[in-house]
Amino acid sequence: MTAARPVKILHLHSTFDAGGKERRAVALMNRWARGRNGKALEHHIVSALPSAMGARALIDKGVAAFFPFGFPPLAGKLRIGRLQRLARAMQGFDLILTYNWGAMDAVMAHAVFAPSLGLAPLVHHEDGFNADEAGGLKRSRNWFRRVALARASALVVPSRQLEDIALGAWHQPRGRVQRIPNGIDTALYARKPRADVLPRVVKRPGEKWLGTLAGLRAVKNLPRLVRAMKDLPPEWHLVILGEGPEREAIVAEAIRLEVGHRVHLPGHVADPSLAVGLFDLFALSSDSEQAPLSVIEAMAAGLAVASPAVGDVADMVAPENRIFVTPEGDDNALAAAVAALAADPALRKQLGNVNRARAVAEFDEAVMADRYARIYGAALGRATLV
Repeated sequence: MTAARPVKILHLHSTFDAGGKERRAVALMNRWARGRNGKALEHHIVSALPSAMGARALIDKGVAAFFPFGFPPLAGKLRIGRLQRLARAMQGFDLILTYNWGAMDAVMAHAVFAPSLGLAPLVHHEDGFNADEAGGLKRSRNWFRRVALARASALVVPSRQLEDIALGAWHQPRGRVQRIPNGIDTALYARKPRADVLPRVVKRPGEKWLGTLAGLRAVKNLPRLVRAMKDLPPEWHLVILGEGPEREAIVAEAIRLEVGHRVHLPGHVADPSLAVGLFDLFALSSDSEQAPLSVIEAMAAGLAVASPAVGDVADMVAPENRIFVTPEGDDNALAAAVAALAADPALRKQLGNVNRARAVAEFDEAVMADRYARIYGAALGRATLV
């Protein structure tokens, strides 16, 4: 008796840098590869930005992962010939997973050509907006999403805010939209990291770290965090884990404010659970978020959180922490929240404890993985993917 043919899954990402959605996708691949039927899945991964492949390093060796060479560009002028080339490249797969606006042309290609080319079912994921939509939705993109998603088996979002947008501005039917809160392996974050675990920076006795995890992109507005840190006592340092094009802007702001010696950018960290516990306080500075994985990671590590009220952050943190979720765009309020928490170690510990309890109860990876497996399985006409 021959073994069943592996399920071939095509992943079309807007970027495959190690941001929240990419780390979630890899976590699912890794988890399923360790399971009873893990060998039955093949993952073929394409990035709209071919140079943005940082999450590749996070994929376990046991995962059957492939990176197709010569796949048509996901971005370009919207012409029928280009869409047809994209659709033809999607042939031969059992399930197509697309991620964010950067992959939406492929979703449109699927909508137009799926019947004639016999394309596999498609599940689209929307995790938030880049700087070009952080200030408001674009009507042209709303229309495009509405049309392109017409043949999608499901549209998965991580936040209530995105769920409301999908049902409203994008006119998606209730049965297509699925909200799955992000999740992590919360047990890993109970560990206390080594002081020297990060490259190029060591936590010294007496130092306090204000920390964050983020792709260094404009929408994350990390210079705002530099400004929030500058008036903290001298033992406080800002540590930003991540990579991206805004590194020079962050460094320039630190130099301008004369705190360059207290701002550290050690780069991307493959396993955040080995590092987040070094932080004494977590802060977010983004102009736009939905259900940021970094907030869940901070909560699981037992940290208090200061953040603008973007996306679902206020609902994610423990109720006791919500007073430190500040109005969007108010730099002074965020700086005040950071300063208040930095000055009160007992309060930080109290909030960290309730945040960790909430993360374990609400945002564990096992629950998230089961829900994704059921949605992907339903697209294939079965109970679950694995």
